[in-house]
Formats: sequence, C-alpha cells, structure tokens
Amino acid sequence: MRTILNRTKIAAAFGVAILVSGLSGCSTFSTSNAPIDCDLVKQQLAAGKTDAQVASDLGAPMDKVTACRGPESSGNKSSLMIPSNY
Repeated sequence: MRTILNRTKIAAAFGVAILVSGLSGCSTFSTSNAPIDCDLVKQQLAAGKTDAQVASDLGAPMDKVTACRGPESSGNKSSLMIPSNY
C-alpha cells in the first residue's frame, strides 16, 4: 500500500512539473517578440501598401516594419564579387 502511495506522489509531482514548464514556455511564443519576415514586408511595400497596412496585416509593431526598409542584412554577400560578364 505504501508503494502505491509513493508512486502516486511521484506521478503527481511529474505531472505538476510538466504543467508548470508548459505554461512557462507559452510566453516564448508571444508574437510581440517574434521576428518578422522582411522579404514579405518588402513585397507588400512594393505592392503599394503603407507601413501601417503591412504592420496591421502581419500583426507586427510599426518599428519592426520600418526596420525592414533598411539595407539588406542577409543573403549571399559573396555574390557581389561575381563579375557581371560571367
């Protein structure tokens, strides 16, 4: 009888630990800190949408949308060294 009670306590402790870690992990999926896809922003801006429209469509803050207007920060930087007649 005592082993059944001990097993139940251990199972309950593991269950609570899983529940607590699951709830604390939900804050990492918050959309307020999620990065936005600058390629998608640039495509929508090229289609004629304003920064405010793009921000509301993506559910992103305006400062992240306007940050995508800057110079390209990704891609193959070595492609600049390929000669144009290649």
